[in-house]
Amino acid sequence: MIRPVKNWTTTTKVDLEMVLYGILGVDEKCQTVTVHIWVTKYWTNEFLRWNQSDFCGINEVSVPKAKLWIPEIVIQQDASNGDSIYEGPWAIVYPNGYMFTFFRQTLTFTCRFNLYKFPFDLQRCNITFVSIDTDVNSLVLGSAKNDSVLMVTSTQFMITQGEWGLKGIELVSGNITNGWRYHSTLSYIVTLERKPFLYVINFLIPLVYLLFLDLASFSISVDSGEKFGFKVTVLLSISVLLLILKDILPSTEVDLPVIANLCVAVFTLVWLSVLESMLVSFLLNLDPCCGKESKIIYMKKDIKVQKEADEENGQAKPEQSFFSLGKLGDVELLKLILEEVKAARQEAGSQKKPRCYRTVATIIDNLFFVGYLLTFAAFVVYIYVGWIDI
Repeated sequence: MIRPVKNWTTTTKVDLEMVLYGILGVDEKCQTVTVHIWVTKYWTNEFLRWNQSDFCGINEVSVPKAKLWIPEIVIQQDASNGDSIYEGPWAIVYPNGYMFTFFRQTLTFTCRFNLYKFPFDLQRCNITFVSIDTDVNSLVLGSAKNDSVLMVTSTQFMITQGEWGLKGIELVSGNITNGWRYHSTLSYIVTLERKPFLYVINFLIPLVYLLFLDLASFSISVDSGEKFGFKVTVLLSISVLLLILKDILPSTEVDLPVIANLCVAVFTLVWLSVLESMLVSFLLNLDPCCGKESKIIYMKKDIKVQKEADEENGQAKPEQSFFSLGKLGDVELLKLILEEVKAARQEAGSQKKPRCYRTVATIIDNLFFVGYLLTFAAFVVYIYVGWIDI
């Protein structure tokens, strides 16, 4: 029941082999990963050795684990319950004392996610095996196979991956301390790659479509009355996408993911576009008021000038009746008609003259469209530079 060495100063080496059989789920909000693993432990028992020729060539014996010393090894990041572990009741022993036992587990372990590149992210998670009741002088953990062999084996036996794919497995040996003694550790650094196709179809492409729809809305005339409602609809659609993103990403994330920054930027641009549409519509509605006021001023001025002229001449201009027009010659009649047409044209021109607010609205609309494009382009460059740095 004690550590199986003849000299107590001898260090027992325990080799581990972990095969990943399936990636069952990843919870970004809880920062946990659920996988199915198969772990085999190898070590040497110096008291269980025999000569095969003396025992009919027996080269392997199954011994109940309750009769043997078994190294107590736990997973440091384990967050699953005890019911998820199945351990075989037997240990396999070879004539040279080399023996092994195994267990399989549906492991839920903690992992610190970096979601800046979501949904094109890679996550590196540690599965660290540590001997908690034996220090480094008595027990040392090692790997039975190298990381490339483990990667190939896990890929061959992988049952399910779901949204995530296995990108690589690395092995790192080390020690940890609890303050008064050191314990040997063996870490499996598992690299997981997200499959982003579903997020591209359901999230990124609609977001880009909404952005281009908002840009296309600048070609809609404000006089039609549909531009403002169209922009508000686009704004509400982006709000729905933000609510979907909120349910996926954890609220404890320090750096917002690129896709969240993109959503906020597009939402802000569309919001400013709605405000700009309101301002342009307000300016265009001022033009008719300006025209009516100018027309009244011109009419009052003409009446005043006519009164002054009549007072200076001392007589009022007689009105021409239908019968008086009959007494005029052809030349005088044509002149009268031309004067009436000219007066009508001048009156129509005076009504179209005051368009100062429409000009200001057009300038604002054009400047905002150019600023819209430049701002979005600058944001894309900023995101690209940040992506390359990481």
